[in-house]
Amino acid sequence: MKNILVFGGCGFLGFYLVRELTNRGYKVTIADVFLRDEQHLQGVDFIKCDIFIECDVKNVFEQKKFDVVYNLAGFANLDSAIKQPIKTMELNVLGNMYILEQCLSHGIPKYVYASSAYAMSNKGSFYGISKLASEKIIEEYHKRFDLSFTILRYGSVYSERAYDNNYIYNLIKKAVLENRIEHGGDGEEIREYIHAADAAKLSVDVIESEEFNNIHVVLTGTERMKRGDLFNMINEIMNNNIEIIYSNSGYHNHYKFTPYSFEPSVSKKLIANPHIDMGQGILECIRAVHNKENV
Repeated sequence: MKNILVFGGCGFLGFYLVRELTNRGYKVTIADVFLRDEQHLQGVDFIKCDIFIECDVKNVFEQKKFDVVYNLAGFANLDSAIKQPIKTMELNVLGNMYILEQCLSHGIPKYVYASSAYAMSNKGSFYGISKLASEKIIEEYHKRFDLSFTILRYGSVYSERAYDNNYIYNLIKKAVLENRIEHGGDGEEIREYIHAADAAKLSVDVIESEEFNNIHVVLTGTERMKRGDLFNMINEIMNNNIEIIYSNSGYHNHYKFTPYSFEPSVSKKLIANPHIDMGQGILECIRAVHNKENV
């Protein structure tokens, strides 16, 4: 029986991942800031941990030997991350590095990182940047220290559980309570929704086959759906009693049709003219050394 450590195991996707791991016979330990739901933690160990506190992370790894480490912790809400860029980088980048360092120190054979489709997009603002930065850091840890990894890029995950980053649940909640759906875009945006339970199954599959070692895996649904079609489906299920409002004003940080972006950074070369001659510059360096060292 393998010991699995899940940072962020009490979160939205973490709930389903922990359940799937235990259903498959793994021994699971959750490292999270607080216990959200006691019921699903039966037979699962819990260690309180804030990934931004390095000694907290270190303490988790000192409890027992782990075979696989998942990192689902940190900011997972794009809109919240935009409002708190420093905290986003602290949790999603620095916190991730604290975990990576302990993985190295304790010889962890496998590291699984929960990234996002926004890591591939220029629309993800600080959230997407933090995820991409962490991906690059993980890749470098593999190159330098041979830490085996799998990066999971999740896109449009939903479920029936209440979490602040569960878009569809919160959308339906507003529709039920207020008989209205408000959307900042035009409804033409396309998403490939995947239920969190299905995402969790795929997230466990990747540790049971070597074909997923040291690669990036995109986890989305198979059916493409426009936001507007989603709203109309909800409205029809609720007997067409929902008012759907499009403001076309607040969706510029989200991708419209695809998270994939190609935007090469172009640099402009500036040449000093007139400039200090290279020979003269070297001569000045030699003089400086002589003067400083009293040669």
